[in-house]
Amino acid sequence: MFKKVLVANRGEIALRVIRACKELGVRSVAVYSEADIDSMHVQLADEAICIGPGPSAESYLKANRIISAAEVANVDAIHPGYGFLSENPDFAEICESCKIKFIGPSAKVISIMGDKNEARATAKKFKVPVTPGTEGIVSNVQEASKEAEKIGYPVMIKASAGGGGKGMRSCFNEANLESSFQNARNEAEKAFGNGDVYIEKLILNPHHIEFQIVADSHGNVVHLGERDCSLQRRNQKIIEEAPSPLLNKNKRLRKKMGDASVRLVKEIGYENCGTIEYLVDESGDFYFMEMNTRIQVEHPITEEINGCDLIKEQIRIAAGEKLSEHVQNSSPRQHSIECRINAEDPYNNFTPSPGKINFWFQPGGRGVRVDTHVYSGYQVPPFYDSMIAKLIVTGATREIAIDRMQRALNEFLIEGIKTTIPFQDAIIKNSDFRSGNYNIGWVEAFLNDLK
Repeated sequence: MFKKVLVANRGEIALRVIRACKELGVRSVAVYSEADIDSMHVQLADEAICIGPGPSAESYLKANRIISAAEVANVDAIHPGYGFLSENPDFAEICESCKIKFIGPSAKVISIMGDKNEARATAKKFKVPVTPGTEGIVSNVQEASKEAEKIGYPVMIKASAGGGGKGMRSCFNEANLESSFQNARNEAEKAFGNGDVYIEKLILNPHHIEFQIVADSHGNVVHLGERDCSLQRRNQKIIEEAPSPLLNKNKRLRKKMGDASVRLVKEIGYENCGTIEYLVDESGDFYFMEMNTRIQVEHPITEEINGCDLIKEQIRIAAGEKLSEHVQNSSPRQHSIECRINAEDPYNNFTPSPGKINFWFQPGGRGVRVDTHVYSGYQVPPFYDSMIAKLIVTGATREIAIDRMQRALNEFLIEGIKTTIPFQDAIIKNSDFRSGNYNIGWVEAFLNDLK
């Protein structure tokens, strides 16, 4: 086992990794920007090193500063969390060249599966269904027009690099193809430093379902069930649940998707935690969408229904250990739901709401978990993703979990900034959600009904 791990991230995921390290008897090193000096992850780590000013481009995205901090602290390994450098193959390669273990897959695998276009080709090669689309990068509007015509409208223009809903534009006809193409490229270039895009068929009203996989260096690969992430606004997830209400009604489809996920991971030689993401259309056909070669924001709901700790599992795998016996023999039970609590005003077009939290009271009780790095008096900086907490509830049945989430949201009190809690409370109370009758387009329709 490692003696010391540097956490190359911030916020609740950094705190999550630090706590896992403490339980494993591993010393932790936090890195932080000047804006994060008062953040909880800085206070709870064994050591903390400042790596630059507030903007992430000048701190958390500076690989050289993180490596310098790792060498100064003399760490054995770096955990990248999610976002920032977690899916950057160059960073994984730099870690390797500096003889620091990157807690994640190899740089080669990140390159293959982190590039969405190449990932599609790889999935297709190993007989995992993919949506109809281009075989490679589309370099200009003229080529985009030909390819869209060939695929058939509507289409989705997607960034080849990155994730998080950035660099994606749906296009329903030739008239708005040029603007959609340019907007997708520009956003991708700004977000990832890579403006490459490809085009695929837009599946209307699908479910977004992802399978959590875990794989070690000894050839053991398992999946820990699925998460339904269909409640999204502009490709940003709002509420996730596990297992999926859709697959509860179609266990045969669940098995096919789970088997395809494990097969793909084995074929590419993947190690560590990761997620295979799919779209499921109205007729029950599923299509590979992408792979996330890292831990996900929504990993806690999988932990809750399986009774495991995925961060500890990541660290153990990176240290060369086999999957724990519990994970190898795990069988999902109970039901878990996660609400992403964001510092945004849901009734003012989800405008970010940074600022000082004057009062913070988080819910508790049976089956309630809050992953957060904030507290009363904390100043939410304007430089980063607006998520300030994850509220996770678990119950014996979906109905119990829904009632528990409603109770927990009503207990959650945050003053001084706007949050998404009222909006999530409205969704949880909605009869469509309670019956599991929703898809990727549901939230946008629900928002229109609220206007």
